[in-house]
Amino acid sequence: MAAAQGAVIACHTKDEFDAQMAKGKEAGKLVIIDFMSPSCPFCLEIAPVYAEWAKKFPSAVFLEVNVFELKEVAKSYNIQAAPTFVFIRDDLTLESFVGAYPDKLRNTIKEFIDNTSAASASSA
Repeated sequence: MAAAQGAVIACHTKDEFDAQMAKGKEAGKLVIIDFMSPSCPFCLEIAPVYAEWAKKFPSAVFLEVNVFELKEVAKSYNIQAAPTFVFIRDDLTLESFVGAYPDKLRNTIKEFIDNTSAASASSA
C-alpha cells in the first residue's frame, strides 16, 4: 500500500485509512478526505476535479472514503452528506464542507497549502 503522491488514495479498510492518516501526520502534510458515495451524482461529478487537484498539489495527501464501505470512519467525522471534504493537519480538522464545489475545493486546498509554505518560510 504505497502512498501514491499526486493521486487520490482510495481507502477500503479502516486499517488502510489509519495508515494513510498516520503517514500524512508523520510527514506534516495536509490531508484532504473526500467522503463520498458511489451512487451520488455530485460525488461522481466532483471526482475527476478532485483527482486533478491531487496531481496539481502533490504536497498534500488526497484520500477517498466510501461512506457506506467505511461507516465507522464516516461516523467518527460526523459525516451527514456526500460529498463532504475534510481538511486535516496534525490530527486537527482545519475545515470541512459539504458539496461538489470545484472552486471552493481548489481555494481551500490552496489556502492550506499556501499557509504551510508561509509557515515553513517564516520558521526558516
